[in-house]
Amino acid sequence: MTRKDFLINIGVGAGATFFLSCLGACSNPTGIPAAPSANFTLDLTSPANKPLLTKGGFVYQSGVIVAYTTKGAYVALSQTCTHQGGTVQYDPSSDSFFCPAHGSDFSDTGTVNVGPASVGLKEYTVTKSGSTLHVQG
Repeated sequence: MTRKDFLINIGVGAGATFFLSCLGACSNPTGIPAAPSANFTLDLTSPANKPLLTKGGFVYQSGVIVAYTTKGAYVALSQTCTHQGGTVQYDPSSDSFFCPAHGSDFSDTGTVNVGPASVGLKEYTVTKSGSTLHVQG
């Protein structure tokens, strides 16, 4: 193999590696795992779910944050920030969800209010029946 052939092979290999890494980045621009599917029920009489009895309270379940907003609605969003994977929290003073890692803020429907996140959180359907909440999506 000549030096020229060697350099061509190295260049083609490096180009292919670069191209494939670009394709991978396009399929998941944030590098954060996709929001999970959800299909679970929360018993509001369970001590673990007691925060959901008070406006401003929230719990985490199966990769989802479920909050009882200050407006009196139950909201469920993916708990992983789309910026760099931090865990979002509910802030009752602003009635929004925020990531303490870098300051991203999301509405109660998951849309981005303030970056650096540029992709919203997945929103789940919440149905209340008696003393249970069913989260699905």
